[in-house]
Amino acid sequence: MLTPVLLSGGVGSRLWPVSRESHPKQFLPLVGDISMLQETLQRTTGMQAAAPMVVCNEDHRFMVAEQLRQMNLQASALILEPQGRNTAPAVALAALKAVG
Repeated sequence: MLTPVLLSGGVGSRLWPVSRESHPKQFLPLVGDISMLQETLQRTTGMQAAAPMVVCNEDHRFMVAEQLRQMNLQASALILEPQGRNTAPAVALAALKAVG
């Protein structure tokens, strides 16, 4: 079965001062009333897929959990990175979790 993987990383430094390291762009409602993360989660609803897996920085785990709760969604896994290391390691972690 397909498992959506959401990579919720980055600090959005080009969007400063709106986006900050403690509250980065993915948690902000930039276009509508919901955050970019929630917009992406919304796109996974209605799919013939497993619950989404979210990879995020360990410092943002509570923001991710709260945004999932607001949408009445539960992630199949919340993978916490101790520090950001770009896309490839995040995808590798998600792949390892998906097959293991």
